[in-house]
Amino acid sequence: MNYNVEKEIEHFVHEMKRIGKDNNGVVTCTFGELFHDDKIQNLLESLVGTMKAAKKKKVIDFQGELLLQGVHDKVEVKLLQPEYKASQ
Repeated sequence: MNYNVEKEIEHFVHEMKRIGKDNNGVVTCTFGELFHDDKIQNLLESLVGTMKAAKKKKVIDFQGELLLQGVHDKVEVKLLQPEYKASQ
């Protein structure tokens, strides 16, 4: 099975829209909400790796470079590109 980071980001965006809340037109949620979501855990190869790649592509934003479960559960994650699609 090939790992496709763009497809992982697309899945992540879809799931973030599912669990996030609209905050003045920007979908937001906490890292803890993402980390503890069963569907995300089963869908993504690596949540932290996918989030790091999505931040680099300016699809999402959060404070810091890397988020760790427990320590960063309350860090807000903002969805900057809600219509992100992987290139074919």
